[in-house]
Amino acid sequence: MSNLDRQATLSVCGGRGFVVAEPVRELLSARQVRLGGSTEVRRLLPNLGRRMVGAWCFVDHYGPDDITDEPGMQVPPHPHMGLQTVSWLHDGEVLHRDSLGSLQTVRPRELGLMTSGRAISHSEESPKPHARLLHGAQLWVALPDAHRDMEPHFQHHADLPVVTAPGLAATVILGELDGAASPGITFTPLVGADLALSAGAEIRLPLDPDFEYAVLSMSGEAHVDGVPMLPGSMLYLGCGRAELPLRAASDAGLMLLGGEPFEEEIVMWWNFIGRSHEEIEEARQDWTGGSRFGEVKGYDGGRLPAPELPPVALKPRGRVR
Repeated sequence: MSNLDRQATLSVCGGRGFVVAEPVRELLSARQVRLGGSTEVRRLLPNLGRRMVGAWCFVDHYGPDDITDEPGMQVPPHPHMGLQTVSWLHDGEVLHRDSLGSLQTVRPRELGLMTSGRAISHSEESPKPHARLLHGAQLWVALPDAHRDMEPHFQHHADLPVVTAPGLAATVILGELDGAASPGITFTPLVGADLALSAGAEIRLPLDPDFEYAVLSMSGEAHVDGVPMLPGSMLYLGCGRAELPLRAASDAGLMLLGGEPFEEEIVMWWNFIGRSHEEIEEARQDWTGGSRFGEVKGYDGGRLPAPELPPVALKPRGRVR
């Protein structure tokens, strides 16, 4: 999925500048962003006060939207570099096309994982015809320096491991949870899991104290470490937790995101992750007038133009607290 913001700003992320080394409860508010066609998303990362959670660096939550008489998701071909995209649905379908020739319909609780490496382009759209509801999340994972120039590839996994407990079904999207490991390829220690809670359930979810964590509320009402959460909100939890208390006031859907704090400082702009303003500018020029990002064939429409890159001097971030 693309960042369609035409006023995209450069952001310095990563490092240990804003990592909280102890458990906290930091509720993040979303920013509303239009994402082509009839889709509006709630952008939770990057956030004014929180840029990353482990290697997770971008989180959009959308829906549930009734798109019966709407085009649904319509994101034209656009480029990515230096990251992985994670497509995750609760309702609806998304048709993925990319410059490698991949053509894949991603359905609820199936993993669509695209590793951009040095360069890839893709489009995403609701199929024709499509289901009535569209509800999901789009997430990015930053690639470490050792892997960010690798060859791009796309993975689709329809069967993912599920951890169960009374009142809980936890689908492991990426990484490992309670001994169950996702088949999706990762390049830093992290975890992503979809938590389906039954009304009245009370769970203590095992965590890795070396990871920092956040929880995204997808549906229903749940209490995360005592904090009530409604859909479209995200709670940053810091590090140092061996378990996480969860209580469902109704049937509820959550996403657990975590990972070792990302040591490297990165530069994020539009749909690119690099290490300097110069790298970002080169990528923008390559998308505008070069062949580096390839061609997405079969999409009915033109590709997404790059916005103007602001000439901003980037400054180092703060200390660990």
